[in-house]
Amino acid sequence: MSDIDGIRAGRHCMFALHAHLVFVTKFRHKVFSDRHLTRMEEIMRAVCTDFDTDLIEFNGEDSHVHLLVNFPPKVAPSKLVNSLKGVSSRRMRQEFPDLGRHYFQANRLWSASYFAGSVGGAPLTILRQYIEQQNRPG
Repeated sequence: MSDIDGIRAGRHCMFALHAHLVFVTKFRHKVFSDRHLTRMEEIMRAVCTDFDTDLIEFNGEDSHVHLLVNFPPKVAPSKLVNSLKGVSSRRMRQEFPDLGRHYFQANRLWSASYFAGSVGGAPLTILRQYIEQQNRPG
């Protein structure tokens, strides 16, 4: 895929699809330090690469993480989220056994819920106005 001014191109389409994702730890426990977040970013970048998705930005706090991803139309955001959460949970718990003490029998790093919001491009009001002003044939 080529990338021209933020617009990616596949075989039959051009696209600029961005999503803001937020994952929260199970029980909102404050478990992450800088070393955890650094390793988690590496893991999530690898997962995104497997999905032909770009992880544009990553950061977090002690109980949650934020991701900005650029993904192709063939990728369902829910599938990407499922893989990001599953792989990161498994690897982080393997590499940092200290995380396990916060989850007792739940054996999960992340809450089942997440936030996903579309971002980028013109505001909806501008886009709506642009579409309304098209020269429709009579």
